[in-house]
Order: sequence, then structure tokens, then C-alpha cells
Amino acid sequence: MLAPNKTKYRKMQKGRLRGPANRGTAIDFGDIGIKALEHGKLTSQQIEAARVAIMRHIKRGGKVWIRIFPDRVITSKPAEVRQGKGKGAPSGWYAAVKPGRMLYEIKGVDMVTATEALTRAMHKLPIKTKIVAKEIV
Repeated sequence: MLAPNKTKYRKMQKGRLRGPANRGTAIDFGDIGIKALEHGKLTSQQIEAARVAIMRHIKRGGKVWIRIFPDRVITSKPAEVRQGKGKGAPSGWYAAVKPGRMLYEIKGVDMVTATEALTRAMHKLPIKTKIVAKEIV
């Protein structure tokens, strides 16, 4: 699973996801990809599950780029613990996603196979997404 090697602080505040993505919105590496349509938090497990779904369908053909990285920490307190006594321990990592952000890209596979692979990956994600293809100039 994806996780940063080192961070400056163990815990961080949640923050808010507002407005559209202002970078990472175009297809830069592949020919076809998945774009987010709403705000959300994708955990490292969800990112990996979608990647595995893509890789299993394209069967070693082509190349896949993951355009997001889970660099924000999730903290949680143990079950049945009273409130107070500080913030919980780090328990996982997530990527904050805004509308318009490219999540995955594929190159080197025919469009029918790539579309089916990306559709399978979209079913693994908790946010609304769409498939976009590079415009041929």
C-alpha cells in the first residue's frame, strides 16, 4: 500500500476540500484516464484496489500511471474509549481529491480494453468519476 516514507509531523488537521482542482487536471502521460467529478478522500487501500483491478484486466499490456498519492494521515481512537485525552494514533493514509483531478492514466492498450479496465477501477472508488480520453490533434 502507498504511504509516505517520512513526514514532518505525525498528525495533521483535517482541513476542508473546497473548489475545483487547480493542477493535475489534464491527461499528461497516457491516452485515456479516470477523472474525479466530486470531492473525496481516497484511502491507500482504495487506490491500490483500483490499481489492481486495472492491472488484472490489461494483463501486462500497456502502462498505468497513478496520479494521486496518499500523503495525509488518518487518526483514530480505539473502540470504547471516552472522549478527551487528545487526538488518536495514526491509523492510515489518504489522498484528498478535488473535482477535475486525474486519478489514473493508461497507455499502450486498445481503447475497448482500457475503457473496461477503467470502468472496473471506477467501481472500487467511493467518489463519482468519469473516463476521459486524450484529444487527438
